[in-house]
Amino acid sequence: MSQVLEQSIQINATATVVERCITDLALMHRWLNPVLRCEPVGEVWSTDVGSQSRFIIQIPLLQPTLKSVVVERQPGLVVWKFEGFFQGRDRWECQPTQKGTLLLNRFEFDIPNPLVSWGFKTFAASWTKQDMEAQLRRLKRVAEEQN
Repeated sequence: MSQVLEQSIQINATATVVERCITDLALMHRWLNPVLRCEPVGEVWSTDVGSQSRFIIQIPLLQPTLKSVVVERQPGLVVWKFEGFFQGRDRWECQPTQKGTLLLNRFEFDIPNPLVSWGFKTFAASWTKQDMEAQLRRLKRVAEEQN
């Protein structure tokens, strides 16, 4: 059974600027949770369909890693598909508005291991939702600084 976390935020910047904050690795690292590191699989970072990367949770000794691939890409839209200790999709969509951009983030996932699923629901679900909200606020700040 899939779990879905959805967040949105109004950003006072153009959709192009907001999209660049999602697709430019240096800008992404300014708003990602500091315990997350994202790196390309291969030499070059890209958000073209088929591009691969890995998200590494920097926990000493463990460093759980999620492999991801871009499965959908259009102007203002990037969808990453993840596989690892959980499986799912992370969708980022920029919708232009009169005042800038409405950024929608939808994270849909399954945790196939029942023990890990229980642990997530018990200990990490509310933290993850709060972290996603904090990430959007940090992304908003980074995007608005680009104007």
